[in-house]
Amino acid sequence: MSGYRFHLEKYRHGSKIDCPNCGKKRCFVRYIDEQGTVRFPLMVGKCDHEQSCGYHYTPREYFRDNPQAVSNDNRRIERIFRQAVIHTRPTQVELSYISPTIVKASLSHYDKNPLYRYLCGVFGTEETVRLFDHYHVGTSAKWGGSTVFWQTDETGKVRTGKIMLYDPATGRRVKEPQARVSWAHSELQLPDFNLRQCLFGQHLLPLYPSRTVFIVESEKSAVIASHYMPDVLWLATGGKNGCFNVQTVEALRGRDVILLPDLGATDAWQEKLPMLHPVCRSVAVSTLLEDMATDEQRSQGLDIADFLLTTPTNRQKLQQMIARNPCIQQLIDELDLELIED
Repeated sequence: MSGYRFHLEKYRHGSKIDCPNCGKKRCFVRYIDEQGTVRFPLMVGKCDHEQSCGYHYTPREYFRDNPQAVSNDNRRIERIFRQAVIHTRPTQVELSYISPTIVKASLSHYDKNPLYRYLCGVFGTEETVRLFDHYHVGTSAKWGGSTVFWQTDETGKVRTGKIMLYDPATGRRVKEPQARVSWAHSELQLPDFNLRQCLFGQHLLPLYPSRTVFIVESEKSAVIASHYMPDVLWLATGGKNGCFNVQTVEALRGRDVILLPDLGATDAWQEKLPMLHPVCRSVAVSTLLEDMATDEQRSQGLDIADFLLTTPTNRQKLQQMIARNPCIQQLIDELDLELIED
């Protein structure tokens, strides 16, 4: 290789990993320390897709953001920065967005939305409408009706939408014979679309500047958890890695953040902490689910929503009663009765 201490890893079969920014497969090259002293987190590296992604997080930037990574007895690493191979970031391509007209049109036809129908049975229609409106959840005609989780940033612009098909009876994703997942920008076939994802629910950050932010993997889990615990702000990455990257977490600057990964992903999310420490006022990974889960639950990879849904609220109990006897709903409507929550 070269005489530089920090450099991009030389290619060998299997050395490239999925990009932490754009999520594309086997296109990300990591930085390594030639002397083997410093082990960089997985997000320190460069994406091959310079135009469509442009992600490049260098050792210089990593040490700048994580000064604690430079040990007191090894300050000479700071001087070695000048010897590292540091590539200039590619010219930033203007980001692309989904038209507000398209997004607005999707916020309807909920009778065809399986997740909406499931949640109506759990929380009631009024509460489900509120949750969908709050999080900008829409309906797609794909697969005869599916759910669109719009990724809306803090300025109100929509980066893309994740389309998923759910079972209206169980509320779980349809995975057989294959997973039904797609993206709005792909389905719309928008030319030269420059995607940079944001956290699901990111548009809510300016509305609640003092709330603690809880981050989960699943968009559905964020929506459900916000019903049970509305005093904190629930956001989602869209997966274990999802849109978890240096650019995205900048939106969390100055916030108190708690990561709540699915069962089995706690260690992976612990590795995200060096990326978040320089940005957040405080950040921690919750082990609540791991501490309370059984071996069977761990094998299933359950998340916070799975646990919350096992304890029915008063509204859920009422919906179950209505499902068994529809006349109860008629009685409620005629007498203009209102449910008193705990």
